[in-house]
Amino acid sequence: MASELTEMTSPLIGTVFKIAVQQGDVVLAGQEIAIIESMKMEHPLIAEVEGTIHSILVKEGDTVSAGQTLITITPGHVDHSQTKITQHTHDATQRDDFARYQERRYLTTDAARPDAQHKRATRGQRTARANIADLLDEGSFVEYGSFAIAAQRRRRTLEDLIAHTPGDGLVGGIGTVQHSQFPTDASKVVVASYDYTVLAGTQGYQNHRKKDRLFDIARQLRLPVVLFAEGGGGRPGDTDA
Repeated sequence: MASELTEMTSPLIGTVFKIAVQQGDVVLAGQEIAIIESMKMEHPLIAEVEGTIHSILVKEGDTVSAGQTLITITPGHVDHSQTKITQHTHDATQRDDFARYQERRYLTTDAARPDAQHKRATRGQRTARANIADLLDEGSFVEYGSFAIAAQRRRRTLEDLIAHTPGDGLVGGIGTVQHSQFPTDASKVVVASYDYTVLAGTQGYQNHRKKDRLFDIARQLRLPVVLFAEGGGGRPGDTDA
């Protein structure tokens, strides 16, 4: 029986911030089942298959290592109507701060800004996240600094900055390329893309700090860097630096 289980493992060293399921819950492929916190950033653990939660091997607050099995799933067809009920029950008892976190994370995605995405598409252009998604192996991207915003709080509201300057115009992190053909160490890369939909992809204060951090990680770990360099150059409008 154990050989039939799908093991969901931690993508990195960190702390279990949230367990979003219980033993016996039914889940869909792509559903978020846990969150791992590392270096003050949260990384979702996503179900790779649909099925039933067989076992939860950790609890919130536990420290975990990269590759450690956290949750096992018994694959199989599930009743999707029951899945909706389970998710609704969890939402009803969800902590307010976690709900705010989920909303905040959603605002960093392309889906949260359909007008900007449509504008790129009508010009035959792609988004920064789409380019990174096509480059890296599915599910391997660990993003750095996604909650960063432009350093312009002296002249713009926080709500405006969160909605319109996600990531301060730079999407970046670590992932793998063709992991199925090469060992993990050989397939790992640092990737960064200036986001032209955010202030024309200009480089602001937080954006610059993220780039420096990513390049420093690449140097320390001796990883290749893939840089999508579409952008407007330096940004003069930051007021908080």
